[in-house]
Amino acid sequence: MCKFFKHLGTVLKHKTVVFKHCCKCGIGWQGFWHDMSKFSITEFSESVKYYTNGTRSPLSICREKNGYSLAWIHHKGRNKHHLEYWYDEHNKQDMIVPYKYCIEGLCDRIAANKIYNKKNYTAQAVLDYWNKEKLLLHVNPKIEMWFDKVLLDLVNLGEKLVLNKTYLSDQYNKIVNS
Repeated sequence: MCKFFKHLGTVLKHKTVVFKHCCKCGIGWQGFWHDMSKFSITEFSESVKYYTNGTRSPLSICREKNGYSLAWIHHKGRNKHHLEYWYDEHNKQDMIVPYKYCIEGLCDRIAANKIYNKKNYTAQAVLDYWNKEKLLLHVNPKIEMWFDKVLLDLVNLGEKLVLNKTYLSDQYNKIVNS
């Protein structure tokens, strides 16, 4: 029962940070609804089962132990802010991710890093994670360039200058809509 409440606390903290960041970026309502599928039986039960101490995703631990995670398959198929959602396996096509889902995905990455790393959070850690992760993903080259630029600017300029609607929409229009 203890793991149940600890995982619930981790999810609620994550959702709160995502919501705050999404509000700064002009998509507050979307941030409010972020990751609601985590409360489904499929996702929540597996996450509680593999919960350790709130410093990494229980779904990663599940994948390491079992080779797959039903919760992750469920999650990525229902949450458009995950880049995996936008890959068409049948046609081997990386689709352009709409602006609002890129923003939510950015806020999600930052929030996850803050929650898992706690006081050791750095913008550089978010960029480093992205640089490793993108090698395993099928991502449209323009979307990859957008994340590269925004996450590098997050490191160099800071959250105040990067997590705002004007900066993010300008970068999306320059890189993705060009």
